[in-house]
Amino acid sequence: MKRIVLTLSLLIVFLAACAPVDLDAPVPVYDTGVDPNAWALIPAGPFLQGQFAKPASIDYDYGMMVTPVTVAQYVDFLNAALADGSVKVDGDYIVGFYPGDEFRGAKHELEISANDYVFVPTNDPASRFTFDGQKFGVRSGWENHPMTNVSWFGAWTYCGYYYWRLPTELEWEKAARGSGDDRPFPWGYDIARNNANFYASRDPFEAMSTFGSRTTPVGFYNGQTHDGYVTLDSASPYGLYDMAGDIWQWVGDVIPNFSDRFMHGGSKDTYEMDLRIWVRNSAPPMYYSPGVGFRCAR
Repeated sequence: MKRIVLTLSLLIVFLAACAPVDLDAPVPVYDTGVDPNAWALIPAGPFLQGQFAKPASIDYDYGMMVTPVTVAQYVDFLNAALADGSVKVDGDYIVGFYPGDEFRGAKHELEISANDYVFVPTNDPASRFTFDGQKFGVRSGWENHPMTNVSWFGAWTYCGYYYWRLPTELEWEKAARGSGDDRPFPWGYDIARNNANFYASRDPFEAMSTFGSRTTPVGFYNGQTHDGYVTLDSASPYGLYDMAGDIWQWVGDVIPNFSDRFMHGGSKDTYEMDLRIWVRNSAPPMYYSPGVGFRCAR
């Protein structure tokens, strides 16, 4: 009898876990105080690159967005670009032109020719924007969250639209680590649950039983306390937030004989080991996911 009761209890728990989730459940809204329109200056000079702290250097100053591009910022771009014809709606997707890559026919290399490519899907429940047939809008509560479900093409075009660009991999790593030491994380050598949004980090958005893991607002981990949840100030040495966790971030490098594009930073869906500065992920440039976004450089 005890075994039967235990089996029934486990079955109830399993069925509850498999119940449909409410994708439109309201989210808590927090003002992080971090301006998504702000930029940080990364000075020219040496730094230590990668897991093995290889000496590297960048011989020019450059700027990086303090946070990833937000849903509100991307929606503003979509409305402007739709009005001037830079993007168009094709069925369930927003598409735009990319001039293509040189194709060398290497093993496993995809041919990326000049063509229209998907930027973001319009019908995906994980997309945090709306489209009424004429204008894009932001789903309530998601304005200050990072833009996700965006392909490399969609990120590349956004940056170029404003005469910016995606950062190179080298630029991204220096902006995350600084020039002083070989730290594995933007804030230092150790990681705690309240440094960043990663798998099982127990942030207020992950704790919502109706959905599971969600993004946190940009700049969330800045030392503020939200409804009893105490964050640690987790900026990089140059004052950049969210360089680890929340979303993977596309970088701009186009590698000969290799059609994939790289990402850095880990995400809300990865373990803390993937949040180390040197960890890279890759995917074809048409790939998009609820855990992938970007920021721009200039």
